[in-house]
Amino acid sequence: MKVEVLKNILMELGIECAKIIEEKVDLQFSALKNLYEHLGDDELFIKLVIANSIVSYQISAKGEQWWLEFSNYFSQNYPKTTILRAYSEFLPKSKTNKRLISSKLNRLERLEPFLMNLTLGDFEVYYNNMLKFRNDLVKVMRAKEDAKTIVFAVKMFGYASRIVFRKFVPYPMEIHIPKDFRIKNYTKRFTSEDPVKFWEKISKEVGIPPLHIDSILWPVLGGEEEVKKRLKEHCEKAELVLRLSSL
Repeated sequence: MKVEVLKNILMELGIECAKIIEEKVDLQFSALKNLYEHLGDDELFIKLVIANSIVSYQISAKGEQWWLEFSNYFSQNYPKTTILRAYSEFLPKSKTNKRLISSKLNRLERLEPFLMNLTLGDFEVYYNNMLKFRNDLVKVMRAKEDAKTIVFAVKMFGYASRIVFRKFVPYPMEIHIPKDFRIKNYTKRFTSEDPVKFWEKISKEVGIPPLHIDSILWPVLGGEEEVKKRLKEHCEKAELVLRLSSL
């Protein structure tokens, strides 16, 4: 049965493989490292990453291109006042995130007071308790726990914190997989069940949190040659990862 093959592959790959893919293969992680090196402000770096995650929907290009544009822009344009003000200048010029600009700025207006009250120490506490970070973000944004931008914000916050605090903290089991069209389509190969529920169950059975499963599936579902090349370069279990695409 296909589900059993899926589980066996995931168990063999484990969380360590997800970590390698996140840090060495995911171009979004590279974009964050680039910004971190140019910005020189740990606290602002994490705040920008959270803000950018909250407006990462209905984009006009692939996610990797959007995060690279974000990284390059803020590497050269240090926000002088507020993040909202910085984005009100950035989004109208963006080539990869052109849609629904006023809605996105409204979301940032809601987010900013929460972000502004947080210190680097608060972010470290959140990094060690990402479930609390998710729950507080849900309240601030008045969103659902499994809303795509919320779970994606937790994922990118985890990336940013890993870079700043130089340690790896696994994502909590309770945080759902982002339900985007790739995940929805891939899930249909195994079940007609809701993707979030299906991957939550798989996650518990294989012992890998859903956000890390998302990382393992990403090179398989994106189909980018550059990504597959990086996967083969950095991950000794690359062929096993790529087998997931043929299930």
